[in-house]
Amino acid sequence: MSNAAKNLGDTVKAMRPMVPAKDYETSKRFYQDLGFQPRRLSEQLFEMQLGTFSFILQDYYVEDWANNFVMHVLVTELDQWWQHISGLDLPGRYGVKTLPPKQESWGVVAGVVDPCGVLWRFKQA
Repeated sequence: MSNAAKNLGDTVKAMRPMVPAKDYETSKRFYQDLGFQPRRLSEQLFEMQLGTFSFILQDYYVEDWANNFVMHVLVTELDQWWQHISGLDLPGRYGVKTLPPKQESWGVVAGVVDPCGVLWRFKQA
């Protein structure tokens, strides 16, 4: 790798995945309930921020893409996250699926599927 390519990493301030939304307003509420703070970027884009991390929620949806999209979040307190997620009654309020902590071959993970099919996996780091 050239020195120029090595230094490119120093120029990056953020990497924000673009997450789809089938029903834009419902998805914004869902993510706010999870704890994200919205910041409008345009009519069709909201930055959803949690601490120093964020993603861009977009008013755009393709079913196959949404159903194969995974956000993988490494957390230091998986039990705290699970208590938060399970306490929100997301299945009752949004018709989504939650996945309780489970031992996988690569660690303990919990999850939630957002209103359009995006899988969020929380892994104990």
